[in-house]
Amino acid sequence: MPPRGKAVPEPTPDTQPYWDGAAAGELRIQRCLDCRVPYFYPRPICPSCGSDQVEWFTASGDATLYSYVINHRPAPGFEEEGPYAIAVVQLAEGPRMMSSIRGVPATPDDLVLDMPLRVAFEQRGEVWLPVFGPRQEAR
Repeated sequence: MPPRGKAVPEPTPDTQPYWDGAAAGELRIQRCLDCRVPYFYPRPICPSCGSDQVEWFTASGDATLYSYVINHRPAPGFEEEGPYAIAVVQLAEGPRMMSSIRGVPATPDDLVLDMPLRVAFEQRGEVWLPVFGPRQEAR
């Protein structure tokens, strides 16, 4: 049996601007030009109003921890040893996305809901993935 590696996403024409942004260190999401609602995951039709008048823009990269699960068992596509957090983060712009949490121990005491997070990018194969860690507040 070949050694397991990390799963590598494959960009599609609809998602290529997202992956290009990640490679440039930018979190790009879409918004509807008609109803102005930002959304994530990438798609050509607005999920709020059904318009095909959508645009890409660079999100702030700020988020909060909305939910998480702590995984203690090895999973296909993951090389890291558990425990690790699989999270849903809420972007400052409104949409939620799944991601990994870095820089915080994967314990309920350390993963506080609504904690401020900031995006970073981690290379996996030919693509860069957004991951989130604690946001350092300005002092």
